[in-house]
Amino acid sequence: MRERFKDRTAFITGGSRGIGKGIARHFAENGAKVTVIDVNEEALQELEAEFRDEGFEVFCQKADVTQYKEVENAVKETHERFGSVDILINNAGVIRDNMLYKMTDEDWDTVMDVHLKGSFHAARAVQSYMVEQKYGRIVNISSTSALGNRGQANYATAKAGLQGFTKTLAIELGKYGVTANAVAPGFIETDMTKATAARIGITFDELVQASVAQIPVGRSGKPEDIAHTAAFFADEASSFVNGQVIYVAGGPRT
Repeated sequence: MRERFKDRTAFITGGSRGIGKGIARHFAENGAKVTVIDVNEEALQELEAEFRDEGFEVFCQKADVTQYKEVENAVKETHERFGSVDILINNAGVIRDNMLYKMTDEDWDTVMDVHLKGSFHAARAVQSYMVEQKYGRIVNISSTSALGNRGQANYATAKAGLQGFTKTLAIELGKYGVTANAVAPGFIETDMTKATAARIGITFDELVQASVAQIPVGRSGKPEDIAHTAAFFADEASSFVNGQVIYVAGGPRT
């Protein structure tokens, strides 16, 4: 185990699978104490057992990011268990993809609530601890879809909104030693992108091949690619990096 984040506590939303789990693992492997919240209780139990078997300090709690009290309580318990809340990774997300003329109010509201309200809830819950200790790192997981993506009017809007949220947090919290930045992944192999393949009626391998053909580095992304970038923002040495968005997509996106 490395000690890059020794004596730091990372709080990760939606961290039971995919990108979130990859981030949680990376921080744990680098010495952090890790809290993961998610609505998927079975996946949380599997993650907790797996991480503890490997000697990581981990606390898993079923919590819905759209419900502020559940997030607040998980943050409070994290602070009581580990003594600090130093890093927040706002990763929780869902997709309800559809063309605009087919998109329902529920499709729109669900995506907005999880991505935007969820990130707001978590940031508001952790900020008091971070401000008091004069240290904190907030990393929001956006997406290249923030630049627009067919069939994702809701998701693209939410991910673009997270970038504005990030920049505002950076302005408000910077003077307290708290930075806020965002990672915008491109095509990453996860359960979510498998769901995208199913939605458009192709196999996942076909989706991967089609995506790789458009990626300059010639490969698809993995959760660890996002974890490494989140760790850069979360590092103590990154204190002068604030309010930034990095597109992690194997090529330029802006």
